[in-house]
Amino acid sequence: MFDNILLGLSALSDVTMLAAIAAGVLGGVMIGVLPGLSSTMGVALLIPVTFSMPPQVGLAMLGGIYLSSTYSGSISAILLNIPGTSAAVATLLDGHPMSKRGQSTRAISLATFGSCIGGLISVVALLFIAPPLAEFSLMFGSPEYFLLAVFGITVIASLSAGAMEKGLIAGAIGLILSTIGNHPLTGEMRYTLGLPSLYDGIPLVVSLIGLYSIPEVIDMIAKRNQSERPLIDTDASNPFTFLPEVLSQKINLLRSSLIGIVVGIIPGVGCSVGGFLSYDAAKRISKKPKEFGNGSPEGVIACETANNAVTGGTLIPLLTLGIPGNPVTAVLLGGIMIHGLRPGAELFTLNAEITYGFILSLFVANLLFVPVGLFIAKYCVRIIQVPRSILAPTIMTLAVVGAYSIRSSIEDIAIMLFVGAVGFIFQLFNVPRAPLVLGLVLGTLAEGELARSLALVHGDVLAFATQLVTRPISFVILLFCFYALYQGIVQHRKKSKILDD
Repeated sequence: MFDNILLGLSALSDVTMLAAIAAGVLGGVMIGVLPGLSSTMGVALLIPVTFSMPPQVGLAMLGGIYLSSTYSGSISAILLNIPGTSAAVATLLDGHPMSKRGQSTRAISLATFGSCIGGLISVVALLFIAPPLAEFSLMFGSPEYFLLAVFGITVIASLSAGAMEKGLIAGAIGLILSTIGNHPLTGEMRYTLGLPSLYDGIPLVVSLIGLYSIPEVIDMIAKRNQSERPLIDTDASNPFTFLPEVLSQKINLLRSSLIGIVVGIIPGVGCSVGGFLSYDAAKRISKKPKEFGNGSPEGVIACETANNAVTGGTLIPLLTLGIPGNPVTAVLLGGIMIHGLRPGAELFTLNAEITYGFILSLFVANLLFVPVGLFIAKYCVRIIQVPRSILAPTIMTLAVVGAYSIRSSIEDIAIMLFVGAVGFIFQLFNVPRAPLVLGLVLGTLAEGELARSLALVHGDVLAFATQLVTRPISFVILLFCFYALYQGIVQHRKKSKILDD
């Protein structure tokens, strides 16, 4: 093991390797900041560029893009309430309220340092405990995946404390929208209205752009006649002064990192779910749960630590078993194989120098996106001082371009506008939007695994229910689901009682 680490350090000492990491980090930060440009797109576009590079150099560049774009989506989420990537959806719950209070620099700094620490911890996990953790993930069958998706959906109860009925309605709408497209087993088309763009379901990134950007634009237009007082960033000091605040939350950092790693190991779940689960856990344990949703630093740190910890977690089954944990690692798998490498034992033995060089390059990438991200964010913070008459059409233009650029489809712009109209109605009636995102993200996973589980028992519902309580892992997850629902109901009653008083 340590001999292999030394080989990796030797590969990392190459100037070309360091330059590739720097280029990947810079490109990834820029990709993540712009809504509509996803980590998957960034990695896919850069794979042809790496053809002529040595394998470890090419992989280092792709890894830098993956990590930094996952982090930098938080910048636009905090400043504009529009997540740059799906990983930053949970971050805007507290990040944007902090920005509205004039704490943009503080919020971005907390997100940056939290992302860095979560990413570093996940790389340590990747380096030392990849094989046993990957073997554990193989113990998950369809019932476990189904319950894991259900557990993610139960977070709705916590996110909607004080407005649980509205939250459940939003979550239900998200689940309904997730059924659009082909059936996961039969391939039957449902609710597509004959539109080819809906055959694979509603595109997640397009939905996020519409759900969060359109209501903001409408709100700006509605307030165009009000006297404009641009926000002043009262915390515009050296971002590194906020590092002690992050380090003081050791339990939050460790818990969020572990949640992110576990979520990353399990294929098909994703960064956004890791952020929500970590946010929910932080809120339950926090001494100041009332601040969550209103600008809680704990919430920002929990979300960003977890979603960047997911990145290292997703690479564990990828490198050891060849199983991609999300769309980005699926593309990355293609990049690995293009360079003549095969995931599995050979990667850690015959190609140890390349593999460990790549893993150690992730350490450098996690450290490097801190100064790069903070430098770019320093200029992005000025966005909040731009007059609404300029900002509204700019955001709308970015939304349209972002939605179109994903698949070069005019229909995607229409989908974005439709989801945006739904988001505006939600905003009008104070319905939380996060539950809809959770329902949309986890609905497809839950439906697919439920269908597979029932197919394995030939449609016998009783046999399926028996599996849920007799399989050890599924039974533990089931208990977590009930506990999460119970806690959500308790929080809802407490908050409702406070409001009544």
